[in-house]
Amino acid sequence: MRSLSADTISTMKSPTKKPIARVVNRVERAVGRRDLVLARKSIRDSVVSLAGLLGCPVRNEDGREIGRLVDVVVRHGQDAYPPVSGLIVKVGLRKSFIDGARIAKLGRNEIQLSSTTINLTDYKRRSDESLLDADVLDHQIVDVNGLRVVRSSDLYLAPLDKEIRVVGVDISFVTFLRRIFPGALGRRATPQHVLDWATVASLADTSGVVKTSGSKTALSQLRPADLADLIEDLAGREQNALIEMLDPELAADALEEMEDEELQGLLRGLSEGRAAELLSRMEPDESAEVLRDLDDEHREDILKAMDSKMAKQLRQLIAFDETLAGGIMTSHMVFAQENETVNQALVRLVENRDRDVSDGVIMVDSKGKLMDHIAIIELVAAKPTALLSTLMGPPYPTAVNIDSPLEEVIEEFSNNRGASIVVIDEKGKPVGRILADDLVDALKPEEQHGLSKGTGALS
Repeated sequence: MRSLSADTISTMKSPTKKPIARVVNRVERAVGRRDLVLARKSIRDSVVSLAGLLGCPVRNEDGREIGRLVDVVVRHGQDAYPPVSGLIVKVGLRKSFIDGARIAKLGRNEIQLSSTTINLTDYKRRSDESLLDADVLDHQIVDVNGLRVVRSSDLYLAPLDKEIRVVGVDISFVTFLRRIFPGALGRRATPQHVLDWATVASLADTSGVVKTSGSKTALSQLRPADLADLIEDLAGREQNALIEMLDPELAADALEEMEDEELQGLLRGLSEGRAAELLSRMEPDESAEVLRDLDDEHREDILKAMDSKMAKQLRQLIAFDETLAGGIMTSHMVFAQENETVNQALVRLVENRDRDVSDGVIMVDSKGKLMDHIAIIELVAAKPTALLSTLMGPPYPTAVNIDSPLEEVIEEFSNNRGASIVVIDEKGKPVGRILADDLVDALKPEEQHGLSKGTGALS
């Protein structure tokens, strides 16, 4: 479902998906380089390896060993660097929770607490907490500045703002190898390739994500195509977690850019309600294309979870054969009448700016029949108070019937050379538009539509 330019129609070639590592553009940093804590020498000198701490003794104020460290609990939210909220410690055969406020000193091979008497309780995970070893270490994370998916080989903790916090993640293979060696070598922090925690999004915990305000802001700045690459490069659980982290509109835009097979797999991992929400925000023709490829039961479950009006619209699109105009059109249009002003039309376009209707307004008469199409560039150049009737006139828009075959649509595009053509029903009322990209998408899977290779004709 890659979006292609009109210039590619003549080639009829599918775009080649670039490996994620080759994406070269960079998102503007949400946190300035000077504000990243790993840029501070004092922090770099004090970092402690999580992998090195696991299994190390936890001692009380007198130095007596209470137990061995099993995991570290962090609280996530708006903090760019999640604070440690507690420790999971194995005491005999029991795993107990110790409040993070009791930590007096975090050493490279032991943890010392601030009192001699420690209250040991059973750990109950809260919705805003994650376990660093169980949920983050050795899991996939998103480097939002490098636009890549990486695996965390180690995590680094350091004192910051009067709390112990996660400040960095090591993604090097050398660090992974270091961890398999016992003794001091395995506990020594040797950050080879460390990312500042404010620039990553960790996606593995039971509630969804280890959220930071910086990573969410950075993700929101990415192009949908780049987000699609990131989503496709993630495994199932992390993939769904990233989707949950995104604004629904941005998530829907990213889904439109995904490869068909990848998108099908993603939808199978989402609840019907979440899938319905995302598909409702996509372009109708894109949603219909996705739903067509689902099995009947899954498709029906998703449609039932949608708003009834949207579900009805999509059912109508799905019912059309993909080799006909109705099967590849989008039903999103902005309508206007000749007695309205330019300003009214522009306001309507702005109200629909989240939809792909930016090429202009469809002019209809009092009965809803197609009269004209006024391009947005004409609207912007005209006086806001001018009536739309003064802008109407030849050349009039190209239109095809809803049941026109693809050969006819291709021919009309060739004659028209515009960005879109209007689809009308038997009464002459506009029911949709076909964009150049939609036509290319329809022609890409040649084996699905019976296209003869090297021709553009249907066999």
